Amino acid sequence: MKRLKIYPHGSEVKGSIIVPPSKYHLHRALIFGSLAEGYTSIVGKSGALHILDTLHSLKDFGIAIQETEKGYRLKGGAYRPVDGRIRVGSSGSTLQFMLGLGSLSSGRAPIYNGHKALRERPIKPLLEALGTMGVQWQAEHHKMPVTIRPSTVLGGHIRIPGTLSQWISGLLILAPFAEQDTVVEALPPHNEMTYVHLTIGMLREFGIQVEELAGGTMWRVPAKQRYIPSMIEIEPDLSSAAFLLALAALFPSDIVLQGLAHAGTHPEGQIIDIIRQYGVNLAIDEQAGGLRARRTDGKAPQQVTIDMRHIPDLIPVLSVVAALASGTTTVLQNIGPGRMKESNRVKAMLQLNKMGARIKEVGDDLIIEGVGQLTGGASISTYNDHRVQMAFTLASLRATGNPSELTFPNAYRISYPEFFDHLALLGIDTGLQNDSDEIRIAEEASNK
Repeated sequence: MKRLKIYPHGSEVKGSIIVPPSKYHLHRALIFGSLAEGYTSIVGKSGALHILDTLHSLKDFGIAIQETEKGYRLKGGAYRPVDGRIRVGSSGSTLQFMLGLGSLSSGRAPIYNGHKALRERPIKPLLEALGTMGVQWQAEHHKMPVTIRPSTVLGGHIRIPGTLSQWISGLLILAPFAEQDTVVEALPPHNEMTYVHLTIGMLREFGIQVEELAGGTMWRVPAKQRYIPSMIEIEPDLSSAAFLLALAALFPSDIVLQGLAHAGTHPEGQIIDIIRQYGVNLAIDEQAGGLRARRTDGKAPQQVTIDMRHIPDLIPVLSVVAALASGTTTVLQNIGPGRMKESNRVKAMLQLNKMGARIKEVGDDLIIEGVGQLTGGASISTYNDHRVQMAFTLASLRATGNPSELTFPNAYRISYPEFFDHLALLGIDTGLQNDSDEIRIAEEASNK
């Protein structure tokens, strides 16, 4: 099995990085544009594997997509499956956003399928909610492969657990096509609401009316609406920038994140305020064209408490920052949603203890006592989870002694294919090792 060997980095990190476009926004823009009759233009391009999964799914539905110099141009309209097979790869967003949309297609009934890990992800609540809306589906044990029959979307009052935002977003995306108004009610727990807010905001950019009810846990979508073609520019990806901001907390640093000026509408915009608590000075540098991050000499407070209920994708990177915040105890609260991602990210990050961290799971919290230094040489399973792999890359860079070994060396390409190139631009050298050879990441990148 190939393993990524990460060597300790003992000096500063310094340089300028162009932050890639937000995958959260781009998924939605591509799908919403495919539903709008006419041409939608998108500024913002990504080579992330999950974005490629969405592109594959849309093309399988017969949507014409042209890659432009700066993004994409697609002609939206009726879904007509090419051969009935809909590829969703490993992208939970692609599957759950598009699952109900198969009911709108004509011709062969679409059959959704993807990678093994995604086939094990829970979608029973979404399937049952779609059934209540009138969507006819067939799936053994409520898992992929899933067949969706072309059928009339009825609408009505739909209740679904608020455990995962993707379930709610999938219903909201389909609801404008219903014969009667749809009310989507999220039952407790109410997790990841920042991602639902993003979906609603972008629906409105494509002309869809959504009314928020009941303090933000219920939404009404009027019936028989039409998506309107749009021209949209994708904002920077703070979920990727979070790893660069973490570097600024872990090393003597002077990093400029070009194109990033504020949190914008990104679901994880809170990372900017969070990282300041760990001694990172952030300021807009107009001459450099972005946000400048520099580590100060000030210490983090004795305790930092962060509610992760609505930002679960930040659990891996914040676990590393907290583990290395000497003298600070960090409590990551409401970590439940993090157990249901590409991996159980809570279990995955407990492996920091192999490197000398003091991190423990107590109920629905992670309690992390900052130790100031980690020890290299550990063998870490990344579970083929991109955020876990990138988080342990940072931890390994700040370790001492021997290099650490991480499984699934290509996981980062799922969301941030520029990750190791960006590390190199900041003066960090890393390596890729398989069973018999060690190959520098720089060499691998040159052969892409």
